[in-house]
Amino acid sequence: MNSSKSLFLVALLPPQDIQDYANNIKQHFADNYSSKHAQKSPPHITLQPPFKWRNDQLSLLEATLREFSSQQPSLSTTLNGFAAFSPRVIYINVVRSPELLSLQTQLMTHIETKLEIVDEVSKKRPFSPHMTVAFRDLTRQNFQAAWPEFANRQLYFEFIADRLTLLMHDNRRWHIQSEFTFLSSSS
Repeated sequence: MNSSKSLFLVALLPPQDIQDYANNIKQHFADNYSSKHAQKSPPHITLQPPFKWRNDQLSLLEATLREFSSQQPSLSTTLNGFAAFSPRVIYINVVRSPELLSLQTQLMTHIETKLEIVDEVSKKRPFSPHMTVAFRDLTRQNFQAAWPEFANRQLYFEFIADRLTLLMHDNRRWHIQSEFTFLSSSS
């Protein structure tokens, strides 16, 4: 029986045009600041940080996320400017709406209750939604060079988040494993 595990995370992905914009920013960091690590995942807002899960139990994980998503309304999401976790991370700022904070809390509670997946770090610090464009391999020196360029740079996007995305790591980069549509809003 194959009980090998893979690394997964659960996220919101913006529409393709916003992903393209964010990927261009990531490319800028790779070209100008030797920071390529952020290119190893599609632009996303992490809701459930990376966790290990048995590959032979993937269908259970997906069923649990499908059940959760089917009960969630779509939510308006706003990206506004850039921010940083000094001295190594620069990201597109995600506005902390009550709906987004509630979604993240409910998701973590749901998968802790149903699957016993617990992220201890997240329990100790508040959820800080963001879309990373440079981190890990961004040196302190390059952070100090890059941050003034982005600190006051204008960026504003609004989009409707209408699905959860399960990302899986293949030991090199993150890939979309599956997507789970939210409860369709009746108009």
